[in-house]
Amino acid sequence: MSKDIQAIFKQLEIFYKNENEPSVTKIAKMCNNDPFKVLISTIISLRTKDEVTLKSSLNLFNRADTPEKIIQISVEEIEKLIFPAGFYRKKAVTIKEISKKLVDEYDSLVPDNIDELLKFKGIGRKTATLVMIEGFGKKEVCVDTHVHRISNRMGLVKTKSPNETEIELKKIIPDKYWIKLNKILVVYGQKICKPISPLCSSCFIDKYCDKINIKNER
Repeated sequence: MSKDIQAIFKQLEIFYKNENEPSVTKIAKMCNNDPFKVLISTIISLRTKDEVTLKSSLNLFNRADTPEKIIQISVEEIEKLIFPAGFYRKKAVTIKEISKKLVDEYDSLVPDNIDELLKFKGIGRKTATLVMIEGFGKKEVCVDTHVHRISNRMGLVKTKSPNETEIELKKIIPDKYWIKLNKILVVYGQKICKPISPLCSSCFIDKYCDKINIKNER
């Protein structure tokens, strides 16, 4: 790896300090890093805008903020509480099922282990790693579409899937950056390194980027 990881992160942190944090990070801070609330808000956040995730999550938690309380309300009520989150009907079912499994099999406690969380229907690796980071403060690399895209675009990795990206990033990025990697690159991907026509003229790390597969830039 010839790229200066420390220099890259220094520039990304300069960008990030003036930006709004991702909704799940905000919720984690608001709820003292409650793993259950982090988990549920992460599920709500999938394919949903940040401002909607924040509002929908808080709506739900104001009504029911523990697995025991969630299983006492109907799926239909959960739907109404998290609307207009993307795929809110499917997410309502998932939230209810996860809560029931936690109550029945885990003493209502979210497991602090990725492999254990992956046993839950509706929980993928991105969700599980984000819960480890925001809910338990563990050093993990959470790879979503933004992290996967930016890492490959820059030339940090050459991978085909987020799971492969996670493995490769762990090899080249010091673990002191792991926790902040996702939250910074999510915002960077939303504001600067967009999927189509990225704002390369405004990029803080342009000189470190190989611009792989970029057809149009601004």
